[in-house]
Amino acid sequence: MRIGIDLGTTNSLASVFIDNRTELIPNALGHLLTPSAVGIADDGSVLVGLAARERLDLHQDLTATAFKRWMGTPRVMSLGNRRFDAVELSAMVLRSLKADAELFLGAPVESAVITVPAFFNQMQREATVRAAALAGLGADRLINEPTAAGLAYGLQERKDHTNFLVFDLGGGTFDVSVLGYFEGVVEVRASAGDTRLGGEDFVAVLQQMFFDACGDLSAEQREAMQRARVTWHAAEQAKRDLTERDEARMRVIHSGCEYAVTVSREAFETACQPLLARLRRPIERALADARIAPGELDEIVLVGGATRMPMIRHLVTRLFQRLPLRAINPDEAIARGAAIQAALMERNASLEEIVLTDVMPYSLGIVISERVGGREIPDRFSPIIERNSPVPVSRVASYCTIRDSQTAISLDIRQGESPVGSENLALGELEIAVPPKPAGGVTVDVRFSYDASGLLAVDVEEKAGGRKANKVIRQSGNSLSDERMAEVLARLDALKVHPRDEQENAYLVAKVKRLYEDHLGEVRQALMQWLAEFEVALDTQEPRTIALARTTLRGRLEAMGSGFVL
Repeated sequence: MRIGIDLGTTNSLASVFIDNRTELIPNALGHLLTPSAVGIADDGSVLVGLAARERLDLHQDLTATAFKRWMGTPRVMSLGNRRFDAVELSAMVLRSLKADAELFLGAPVESAVITVPAFFNQMQREATVRAAALAGLGADRLINEPTAAGLAYGLQERKDHTNFLVFDLGGGTFDVSVLGYFEGVVEVRASAGDTRLGGEDFVAVLQQMFFDACGDLSAEQREAMQRARVTWHAAEQAKRDLTERDEARMRVIHSGCEYAVTVSREAFETACQPLLARLRRPIERALADARIAPGELDEIVLVGGATRMPMIRHLVTRLFQRLPLRAINPDEAIARGAAIQAALMERNASLEEIVLTDVMPYSLGIVISERVGGREIPDRFSPIIERNSPVPVSRVASYCTIRDSQTAISLDIRQGESPVGSENLALGELEIAVPPKPAGGVTVDVRFSYDASGLLAVDVEEKAGGRKANKVIRQSGNSLSDERMAEVLARLDALKVHPRDEQENAYLVAKVKRLYEDHLGEVRQALMQWLAEFEVALDTQEPRTIALARTTLRGRLEAMGSGFVL
């Protein structure tokens, strides 16, 4: 059986699609939310969930939380005399969710659709796949959290050509995605976010406000309070209270002394302005990448527990001049969407067949050197697949030698957004031999082809001599069998045809050229203009852009009474 899992920073949740609806799976305590916490008990056994989180105050050295923020990094957390990385800790949470699901369903659970922040990079996604494998789960698909929320709201059931934005502020991460729906396809048009921004950062603001109000506390007292987490609990409760009231009282008893601070919602929101500013930037970036204005959005969806704060709702309302949707519990929407995606993968008869497309959250490219004013500038990043390109995707770019008598070109393949090549994530290297000629005398085409399964195929061809080199970069957590990998590579090969060479596109180009020969004057000028516009669309290599241009050109040819029939 396949389930959906929201593997969260603060809490995690499993769901399943049964009896034509999503069903949330309770844990052993009967709760729907399982804290993403792992601890070591007094007898040395491992605790997961609420039992671990309850021990955090008195046994911080034996408890780990918020480890999702460290997925894909080498950071190791010590729990007593044991050491765990984020993958192992996440695997324990996933194993607990799997056991709860099997008890609830009365059947083995072999696989899951697992949600990840839209802005997770390749290493973080690989880490999630490895965690699932350690938990005994096949991660059939990783789905971006905002995309899952869109499915939960049934946005795929709206009218065609609907655009919506999902604002997902959880405990530890922030994501924003622009999605579109047309002709049975839910398309992620752009994603952006901040994997170091979430509800816990707002709690930290309240904790600092408490310390600022208690100005006579020594550094040692503050440290002791933080270590005992008493100020954190007071701040966390105050955040909840300020969601419902205009004032909240933080009361802390420590070392026989009582400290009390009253905070107004207005003061809290003022102190949070730097965090609110950080929320705006990913929104602006996602809208710019999607090439859509705020007024063109049909719906705004809020998900994630931190969106309960009034300041978040007010921010979104001000930005988009409309009230956002909050019909589904913000803690549950992502898990429900993951369950719907799991059911779609199983072709559940009660769900209409839809196609879900995703995007690359980061750019993929190579490190190059450039000559500017006769001076060589090394370590520049040259993107080949830009961020937020629809997946699967294939793009090609041309490069030339930069030195005389150069005999090889080495490609340093990277992922990221920095203009400095070495600051981006290294994915692999590839070298191709080239004939020794003067600088600029040898040109190579570099093609990147990327699939949702996580395979990046890199093909290099030296045009004049026909020399070729290629490499497949396979994520380390990828569990594809050799047979499945062959299928994916075959699909990538199909992508490696430039849209200009696709049969229908080539036919349209040839048709316009023939009509150009048959006509004169204004008709000929119009045909030349249409052909130029279509070739510009083909050069973008963007499937959506090309499809629209193809429809436009076909309509123009039909309108001129050419007898054009496909």
